[in-house]
Amino acid sequence: MSLLQRLDKQKTNKENNIPKEQKKFKEDNIDKYGQLKIKVHKEIIENMDKELKQININDDALAKKVEELVTSILDRDAGFLPFSERQKIATELLAEVLGFGPIETLIRDDDVTEIMVNGPKQVYVERKGKLTLTDITFRDDDHVLHVIEKIVAPIGRRIDESMPMVDARLPDGSRVNAIIPPLSLKGPSITIRKFSKDPLKIHDLIRFGTLTPSIAKFLDACVKARLNVVISGGTGSGKTTTLNVLSSFIPNDERIVTIEDAAELQLRQEHVLTLETRPPNIEGKGAITMRDLVRNSLRMRPDRIVVGEVRSGEALDMLQAMNTGHDGSLTTGHANSPRDMLSRLETMVLMAGMDLPVRAIREQIAAAVDLIVQQNRLRDGSRKITHVTEVVGMEGDVIVLQDIFRYEQKGLDDRGNIIGEHRATGIIPKFISQIEAEGIKLPDDIFLP
Repeated sequence: MSLLQRLDKQKTNKENNIPKEQKKFKEDNIDKYGQLKIKVHKEIIENMDKELKQININDDALAKKVEELVTSILDRDAGFLPFSERQKIATELLAEVLGFGPIETLIRDDDVTEIMVNGPKQVYVERKGKLTLTDITFRDDDHVLHVIEKIVAPIGRRIDESMPMVDARLPDGSRVNAIIPPLSLKGPSITIRKFSKDPLKIHDLIRFGTLTPSIAKFLDACVKARLNVVISGGTGSGKTTTLNVLSSFIPNDERIVTIEDAAELQLRQEHVLTLETRPPNIEGKGAITMRDLVRNSLRMRPDRIVVGEVRSGEALDMLQAMNTGHDGSLTTGHANSPRDMLSRLETMVLMAGMDLPVRAIREQIAAAVDLIVQQNRLRDGSRKITHVTEVVGMEGDVIVLQDIFRYEQKGLDDRGNIIGEHRATGIIPKFISQIEAEGIKLPDDIFLP
């Protein structure tokens, strides 16, 4: 019995025990054309199953064929409905057959940056850093589960009772996390982090106020001078976007290896190898972890290693790579401040299972990491680079940090937006000689407060 059949059986047993008054309320809130849509959907699958399974078929041609079939079935079976209603049903069916059901319109909406499906009856979106509840709903748990399976199947992932949560990606590179019962008590849930079709460039971040032209010039110089950079920040702070932008500064003639759990980086250079982890199979074997991929990448003659996010023991391999000739590596990590990022790196190295003294770990970190770029999502929803911090070295048992640039918050305006500005601290980084050795000349006043 499949997972869908088991969930359906559970749902039938539950419905048989619902009092009549509750059943009536439930029926009033069901999609009034739900049965019609299911009937038409089944007929489309019966008629076009082979074509819908072909990956290389022309999308426009397929869409046109499906649209013609939907229209003819609705004219035959629902000719009594007004034309506007039939059109609406046809649009929803096209999204169901060719796209991702009710959330297809949100996926296509460029203003939406995050989609959160909390069970069938609650869909939130993030626009401009603010969360809002939409009027979009799914029919039931099975409907949400069907969309999840449609997302994960093409990339060889699965979701079922033995593996009830999964990371995946959409064809446009957007990141997807899905989790189903019994772990999710509100029903199957989907979280989609969207990425723009055209990756943001540095001038876009300057326009948004994420950083200033001076910081942009400095970071450009740091990447070109092959400094090792860690981008640190909380969930949803824009770390991956900033990593994408910084990686665009890597010269086009270098070999770049990217390592991610679910491939989402959008590098525009010609010589890029994208590696992605693999979850275990149904027997719990065959998993390929970030750590495996970082180790393997060292045998692939990379000029640069870009790790989407360090979370665990792969931090040790990453630091060792940075310390053994793989300069200019980039990665991200979850932390609330540059100092906190160092503590997280220590913890992650210990997670590798190596019984190293803390001082030895700190020496590795201090020698490997040159720069920490701290990014935060502020109260008004804006995303700012709040610290650009140099890792100076060790002093006793402590890693010494110094801020090169900082974002200083001054207050709020009438609309609740944060007022503040980026300022240089007046400190010239110790690695400036490394930047100048690469023939890069920064403006004389860039470090003036």
